Amino acid sequence: MSTVPIRSAHPALPWLAALAVMLMWASSFIVIRIGGADFSPGAMSLLRTGAAAVALLPLLVIGRVRPPRTPRLWLAVIVWGIAWFAAYTIVLNATELLLDAATTSMLVNVAPLIVAVASGLLLGEGISVRLIAGMLVALGGIALITVATSTGHVSGIGLLLGLLAAMLYAGSVLAQKPLLSHVDSTSMTVVGISAGFLACLPFASQLMSDLGSAPTSSVVAVVYMGVFPTALAFLLWGYALTRTPAGVLTSSSLIVPGITVVLAWIQLGEVPPALAAAGGALCLVGAGFAVAPNVLAALRGSQPDLKVPAAAPEDRKVRP
Repeated sequence: MSTVPIRSAHPALPWLAALAVMLMWASSFIVIRIGGADFSPGAMSLLRTGAAAVALLPLLVIGRVRPPRTPRLWLAVIVWGIAWFAAYTIVLNATELLLDAATTSMLVNVAPLIVAVASGLLLGEGISVRLIAGMLVALGGIALITVATSTGHVSGIGLLLGLLAAMLYAGSVLAQKPLLSHVDSTSMTVVGISAGFLACLPFASQLMSDLGSAPTSSVVAVVYMGVFPTALAFLLWGYALTRTPAGVLTSSSLIVPGITVVLAWIQLGEVPPALAAAGGALCLVGAGFAVAPNVLAALRGSQPDLKVPAAAPEDRKVRP
């Protein structure tokens, strides 16, 4: 089977996009804690995906969305969208009602390890000792953050929900990577978010009830999550995932707990304990060690092209 190369305008752009995604995703852990006081998990997900869907409407208007070519692809993208934007977000919202943000972040970030191993075995990306070593160092940093910032009460149900969120996260990444060889990242994001929004509609009555009592600041915070950590972040995530190995890219999210500690310090005035600061540093060191060769190669402009199956001329996708 022939292949076609995937190139960026500049090889460093996928990594810059990934960094922006990590910053936005880290901020969502704080916003979920804020919004959780005024919105139920399902209602919050409905408002979040609704705001994301509205933010993406201009892409439909200017014709940047190309629908999946076959019913099978439609079904695959819809299921992916429901898993990512409905199931994952609802489970994550529910987890943060029972666990503090640091513990939740630790549990969710088990996902990169799952993705690294599974993508190496299932997607043929290979498993390097450097990648696994870096991820283990970062996970150690996450554990330190959790110990330093934990509320001292760990809910068994919360732990199960956190692990379920990690599985949904990992499964969604692994499903998205091969689909991107058939559906461009922009179209997949728009269709997936729309599917997630429709799946959350059963929570419409609860959302209306919550909106009646929620302060404007909480509403704005959840809308922010829809526009930035959802719509914009997933557009950038799909762009980066199309051009980088899934295991390596996902390992970059191991810096999220460290960033979350810093954002909480800046936005909420929560000074991190020394142990949490050390954990954040370990997150950065571990993730940096794992992805450094790929990032440095990109900055030198020498990163090899990734290959995907070539489509027939009439079926070639339009790239964003």
